[in-house]
Amino acid sequence: MKFSPYLQLNGDTKEAIEFYENVFGARKLGVMTFGDIPTSPDFPLPPNVDHLVAHASIEIDGSTIMLADTFPGQPSEEGNLVIICITLDDKEQAHEIFEALAEDGQVEMPIAETSFSPAFGVVKDKFGVRFQIYTELNE
Repeated sequence: MKFSPYLQLNGDTKEAIEFYENVFGARKLGVMTFGDIPTSPDFPLPPNVDHLVAHASIEIDGSTIMLADTFPGQPSEEGNLVIICITLDDKEQAHEIFEALAEDGQVEMPIAETSFSPAFGVVKDKFGVRFQIYTELNE
């Protein structure tokens, strides 16, 4: 199990990555735009968002920070800019942790299989802390 900060920005993730490259000497590990991922009828995208960042990661002196523009239609605001991403390699464990965090909390995106993860979901626990549960694809 790995815990990483995940920054959710309001359409300026590419600019933030460049800024952190300059400030911290960050190394870009990868950038995927909304245009790069398969569309889903459950989460339709509005027009003209293909250029926004769906997921990116940078490395700063051995630490990884993940970033993304918020899902179109869900603007970021103070208090929800940082989320804790829990990366797992076990789908069942991901579901158990998600359900435990959801108890007396709020499910923001139900845990489900996606094109990029066998089990992915977003939940705010009873203390107001937001978690993104991400299960790595076993290749």
